[in-house]
Amino acid sequence: MIVKRRFAAAVAATALLMSGACKGESGANAMSAQAAAQIPLTVQTSAGPKQFNVEVARTAAEQERGLMFRTNIPADGGMIFTPYPADGGGPREASFWMKNTPSALDIIFIRPDGTIARIAENVVPYSETPVKSGEPVSAVLEINGGRAAELGITPGDKVRWMGQGQ
Repeated sequence: MIVKRRFAAAVAATALLMSGACKGESGANAMSAQAAAQIPLTVQTSAGPKQFNVEVARTAAEQERGLMFRTNIPADGGMIFTPYPADGGGPREASFWMKNTPSALDIIFIRPDGTIARIAENVVPYSETPVKSGEPVSAVLEINGGRAAELGITPGDKVRWMGQGQ
């Protein structure tokens, strides 16, 4: 009888710990997504500068998650993946997809000199089709789908952000 009670208590304690750990982990993930570092970013277009306040994805984990599950990206928001790739291996062809991403995005591929190499516009939400840069890049910017065209952002425009080149 005592053994059964101890076993039941141990099972209950384990279940509580496991449930608390899971809730704590997802809560921490949600908080880290909300509290991600934001930096100013400027795209110099032929019509003048376009300002953004973007989150920074520096680590492999941050870059893997990107803007997945996000539905409320501000009009002047987005995410810069820098350095790309996170392993620091230098510029290389980038390949992105939209798995678990419910919002259409413009994916802007940026050369090491800060110029835009390519813009994949209005990439389809949830698509697992790879979207490639077509050439080696050192950063990638994701913004709301359609914003690049709306703001006149085109290949060749220059992108600058705080900490660029670091």
